[in-house]
Amino acid sequence: MASMALAKKNTAMPASGAAAAVPAAKPGLALYEQVKAYIAGKIQDGSWPAGYRLPSEHELVTQFGVSRMTANRALRELVEQGRIVRVAGVGSFVAEEKPQSTLLQIASIAREIRARGHEYGYTLLTAERVAAPADVAAWLGMQVGDSVFHVRCLHLEEGTPVQLEDRYVNPGPVPDLLRQDLSATPPGEYLVRHVPYDQVEHLVDAVLPSAEQAAHLAMSTSEPCLQLTRRTWTRDTAITLVRCLHPASRYRLGSRFRADGNPDFG
Repeated sequence: MASMALAKKNTAMPASGAAAAVPAAKPGLALYEQVKAYIAGKIQDGSWPAGYRLPSEHELVTQFGVSRMTANRALRELVEQGRIVRVAGVGSFVAEEKPQSTLLQIASIAREIRARGHEYGYTLLTAERVAAPADVAAWLGMQVGDSVFHVRCLHLEEGTPVQLEDRYVNPGPVPDLLRQDLSATPPGEYLVRHVPYDQVEHLVDAVLPSAEQAAHLAMSTSEPCLQLTRRTWTRDTAITLVRCLHPASRYRLGSRFRADGNPDFG
């Protein structure tokens, strides 16, 4: 079983946390949210990789000076979010990363393409700081003219364009985005690794491409496209607005999920 595999994998790893410095309190966050944020941060920055054994409830109580009920709530909500797994009588562990469904969570198109055994290609088209136009400002909850990052890129499968990505990013939560080598690492992959998100919105529309979009996608302007519009937030602050355009003849958007709402299948 996966849970037992996790337990065995960590027999040589430190229980962690007992001797760690007490994290600074974050004003405005409930105590259980502070514990969650600390653990999520360790997972997000790679300090605690998949399979890592988390501090026990008792260790969290001592480290944060909170009640056991508070520590339990933090761990329980992280389990519900799929960030950790708990093994009765053994402990809590960082969950293994799982492929994510396109419409239910944020998926990596590169991973999807490679999982099919196909070659993935990527071309950076634009990476710049611009003044937010009215529609982007409205989507991101900003003021018209506020500074935003604008990144456009093309994703290819077996040399054929399958997605044109047009992304606007709020610089506040991710000020270093344009300092990254986005010609090598797609912006979506960087954001998922470095900016934890707690809300995602997906909208799908059938549209016709503009002449420029059609040229990038090597298609006719009369051919239909599927446009996936995604917004993400962290603690009610909008992080990104991205519109992903797919030729309908080459790409399908879909998902599969259980009746309990869990999108992951073993």
